[in-house]
Formats: sequence, structure tokens, C-alpha cells
Amino acid sequence: MTPRQPAVLVVSHPTGHSFQRNISPFPFLIGRSPDCHLVLRDSRISRSHARILLENGEHVIEDSDSRHGVLVNGRKVRRHRLVPGDRIEFGIPDSYVLTFQPAGANLRSLLAALPAAKAKEEDTADLSRLRSFLEIARVLEGAFSTDDVLAAVVDAAIAVTRCQKGVLLLDHAGELGVRLARTAAGAFLDPSEIQIPLPRIREALKGRRELLGMVHDPESGAVCVPLVRLRPGGAAETQALSFERETVGAIYLDSLSAADLSGSDRDLLGSLALEASTILENARLLEEQREKQRLEDELQIARGIQRDLLPRRLPREGWLVAAGTSIPSSHVGGDYFDLRRSGDEVWSLIVADVAGKGVSAALLAAVLQGAFVLAGDADMPPHRLLALLNRFLHDRTEGEKYATVFAAAIHRSGELQWVNAGHCAPMLLRASGAVESLRPTATPAGLLEEAGYPLSEARLAPGDKLVIYSDGFPEAQNPAGELYGDERLRRFIAQCANLGCEALVSRVVEEIDDFASGADPADDRTILAVEYQAR
Repeated sequence: MTPRQPAVLVVSHPTGHSFQRNISPFPFLIGRSPDCHLVLRDSRISRSHARILLENGEHVIEDSDSRHGVLVNGRKVRRHRLVPGDRIEFGIPDSYVLTFQPAGANLRSLLAALPAAKAKEEDTADLSRLRSFLEIARVLEGAFSTDDVLAAVVDAAIAVTRCQKGVLLLDHAGELGVRLARTAAGAFLDPSEIQIPLPRIREALKGRRELLGMVHDPESGAVCVPLVRLRPGGAAETQALSFERETVGAIYLDSLSAADLSGSDRDLLGSLALEASTILENARLLEEQREKQRLEDELQIARGIQRDLLPRRLPREGWLVAAGTSIPSSHVGGDYFDLRRSGDEVWSLIVADVAGKGVSAALLAAVLQGAFVLAGDADMPPHRLLALLNRFLHDRTEGEKYATVFAAAIHRSGELQWVNAGHCAPMLLRASGAVESLRPTATPAGLLEEAGYPLSEARLAPGDKLVIYSDGFPEAQNPAGELYGDERLRRFIAQCANLGCEALVSRVVEEIDDFASGADPADDRTILAVEYQAR
């Protein structure tokens, strides 16, 4: 069964920022993780905080074992059937608030901004004007087209002032232009056939004394009601900004003398102008949100592609076993790790950290992956791979982009060949209990046009583990700004030496998450653990 109508979440934040999000697809995931359908940027919110399900045509919200819980209308819930108007919070002060409602329901509230007309019931002219407001309410109730709603506002302005026609003018790149024009009979007019003194109107709007003050053109007998850009005020009220910069257009009404307008007429026109300004601002914010959502969707696709480029299966049995993970600081990251087998005798591995974050770093990380794959097909040893990467990156970025890289080859015999190009020193955890550091032996790839990458060697014994990580782990910060630190990380990894690779990786990730109190990483975090098991 499907719901009778689609539903949305109106997302509000104490800063005044708000937007609307359709609830789709199902289950609809809410949390801090970029993988969620609704991403909330608050480090106190869990990565996967809640989800909304569709059951028998009804929407149900569930807590996803979050840190602070889910509150609906101030009451903590594990599971709750949502009804329009439900207020969803996340157990923390001064954070996001979600309001559940059917799609389009917010249009019903726009009429509430209009002040009551000061009219007597027996005054038929005022009753006619009130009917105009009711017509706006009817359009707002069922229309999703901005033009339909704006046309209703212009029709109401015509009815209030008894003009023959009304025109909605909008500013574009500093010039006024006709958005739509209507007759008193409700017909659309062709903008090209309308003669309007646009330059004179522009100058009059610039020179008005009040932001929402009406402008009368004595030559044409017309009146312009300015439309302004609005912003939410600190006390949940709408406040207008500066005159010229924030004027976005006007409602133009011809064949009218300014002296003919009563005080109530002016009040009603002012209310209509605020209504049109609100509609235009909502349309602008909606377009911004759609563009933001489009970019978010593209980044989600990129994140999925980058995740799929990581090795899907790491060896869990045989003479070498491994486990690893990569957690980007945003949708996509500049860290990369891979492990590939060359015949039965050699495993090659790489962990790289491209300087910078985001999309540009992710693109270069993909380039490194391609080079690693090609090197594997050519049985290229680590030092030749690093020389190739260095030349490729420097030729194209001239040292502006570089990557720290640890590359190694592990032979079935136990021979370990490696190069550390400026990367965090991997830890070699000996089965005997000793701990060794494979410190940097060369400069990062791409930094210098001419650089040497000497090959280092070691011998592995059964049970020895190699743990390689990026600097996102030691540089993790807690809410007080304290760094986790290299030495503390190395001591913790050493304490986990007796664990298997999967358990070791999980423990390290959990340790850093607990230290950071769930805050999003400031840098990408990547870790790879391999264990040599001669058979």
C-alpha cells in the first residue's frame, strides 16, 4: 500500500537555516553519515541516527540505536507512527528540528501572514477584497507552480484596487522585466504588448523613503508596490534588508490614482507585496536547495564509485591475510589502499594519502589506483612504482599536488620489500612481541621532479603483522581540541598485536571514534593490516 500523498520533512536549525526534503526512498536514513538520505551536520548526532519506514501506507520513525535517542513532540521514542505536525528532535539542545507533514501542506500557512482586513460585514467592497484573499488561499492549497500562486496574488491586487490590469515585474541582473501580466478578467497578457516605463519605475523604486512604500507614477497614473528579498529574523519574524540591493521587483497596477487608495487598500496591497516577496524568496531558496541536492546526489554517486574502487575482498585465508578500511572526511576522500596478488608467490600493497581533501584529492587517488593496477600487471617492484608515480604527478601538477605513499611487496618466502615516500611510519608487529617502525625513506610522490626511491627490505616470520595507516588517525581531535597523537596510537596498536587483522582494524577505528566523541573526521582515515602466515 502507498501513502495517500507524499510526505516531507521541514528541516530547521537554530541558525535560521531551513529547507524541505522529500521522504524517499525507504527506508529513509537520517544521520551524520554522508551515506544517509538526510545528512545533518552536527557532530553530536549519530552517523546513523534514525530511519523512516513506510508500513501499510503510514510513515514510521525508528531510532537506529543512536547515542542520544529520538524525540517526537518532546517524548523519547524507539518507534513512532508519524502524523502531520510531528516535531522530531535528536536528544541534544540547539540542533536540527524536523517537522513531518504532507507535501505542499506548508502552502496553507502562507495566508496566515496576511493581516486581517479592517472591514465591516456590511461593506460589500471589503467583502470583495476578502474574497480575493480567499482565492489566494484556494490556489495556495492546491498549486505547486510558483507562477500559479503569483498569478493569484496579482489577481488579488487587481481586485483590491479595481484596476484593469496588473503586472508582476522582477529584477534580473539589475534590470526590471515582466514575469507575468493579468487582466481584471483573469486572462494572461503577452508581455511584449505591454508598454511600461521600466526605467522610470526603477528610479522611483530607488528613491522611495520606505522599504515597502508604494510608488506613484503621476505621468501614467500607475502605482508600484515593491517586492523585497526577505530573511528570517532573530525572533522568528520576517525582516527586510536594505532598499536598492534587496528590491527584487514590483507589482505594477495601472489606471489608478494614488489618491484613490484608502488606508485599508494600502494595508492590503502591502500584505500582498509581502506575500509575493515570500513566495519569490521561497522559490529562490527551493531552487538553491534543489541545486544543493543535485550536487549532494552527484557526490553520493562519486562516493559510491570510490568505495567500489577499493578492494572488495581481502584475503582471509592462505599464507597472507588482511583487513582494511577507508573513511573519507567528506563525501569523497584522497586516501587510497589496495592489495593485489601477483601469481602464487607475491602480494603487492599500497596505502596513499593525497595532499588536500575532497573531489580533487579523490581524482588523484583514482589515478594512483590506476597506476598500481598497471604496475601489478607488469610485476613492477615498489621502488619502480614510486618513480613512475612521482614522474606522472610532477609532470601534471608541477609539485602543487603530491601524495605520501607506502608501497610494498610481500613474498611467500617471507621477504618484505618496501618504500615509504613520506607516509606515516607503518608498524611491524613481530610475533615475538617486538615492534618496529618502517620510517620514511623518500620524499612524497609528485613533490620533486627528480627524486630517488630506494628499496628497503625485511624478513617476515609467521605471525608477523604489518599495520599501515594514514595521518587522519593520529590527528583525530576530541571536542576539547586535543590531538590523539602518534605515540598514543602506536601504543594502542601494539596492545592489539595479538588480535586478528579484522579485529585489530575494528578496535583502532572504534578507539578513534570514541576519542573524537563521534565527531566527523577532519581528515580521511585509512588503515590496512596484513599478517604473514607461511604455509
